[in-house]
Amino acid sequence: MKRTFALLAVVFTVPATHAAENIDQINQLAQTEFRNLSEDLGSALSYKAVIPAEPLGVIGFDIGAEVTATKLQNPAAWDRASSGSAPSTVYVPKLHLHKGLPAGFDVGAFYTSVPNSNIKLWGGELRYALLKGSTAMPAIGVRGAYSKLNGVDQLDFHTTSMELSISKGFLMVTPYAGVGRVWTVSEPVGVANLKKEEFSQGKYFVGANLNLGLVNVALETDKTGEATSYNAKLGFRF
Repeated sequence: MKRTFALLAVVFTVPATHAAENIDQINQLAQTEFRNLSEDLGSALSYKAVIPAEPLGVIGFDIGAEVTATKLQNPAAWDRASSGSAPSTVYVPKLHLHKGLPAGFDVGAFYTSVPNSNIKLWGGELRYALLKGSTAMPAIGVRGAYSKLNGVDQLDFHTTSMELSISKGFLMVTPYAGVGRVWTVSEPVGVANLKKEEFSQGKYFVGANLNLGLVNVALETDKTGEATSYNAKLGFRF
């Protein structure tokens, strides 16, 4: 357990020293490069819940600090669109909150301002438990989500997504998995040589939540389109 928390501590300090550079040179891209950049942004910045399918209940909360690390598939396009050298892996730290509602519904939201970058991002979700789960049965939930990029003056960017997830608790550990689809709208602003890109990408994810009473840890691997993201969250769940 001490090793787990030591690893998480390292993960949460990485974004401060390996952040993405400012995205402020989109006008330097050709249309194909802009599409490649938009696909990587869709993979990295689309909503990632990092939570099991079971509902929290009316008084339930799940709150934590989270990091998403996405391996870029098109680093050359990202590099040309940035004022500095783009890393091969983009780290996005987040504050994430989920709240249980009546009748099997949950809501969630996150916010981030990536260090040393003009990337600011927020998003939210509404989830409904088709099956709430029990000692014998898994929980199954359907989620609709949205994320919006701010801070990049040359880009109007957002994603929407739909997901189906399943989870089953075993003592303190709850493994979960899901599939879905992400729709991305990426529109250049004030860049005459580029046009808007709209596309969708399939996604799937697997993860596990470990609840230790006062402390909650969740780890998740997500593949959206061609890019893989690794997510770690440390916080409280009750």
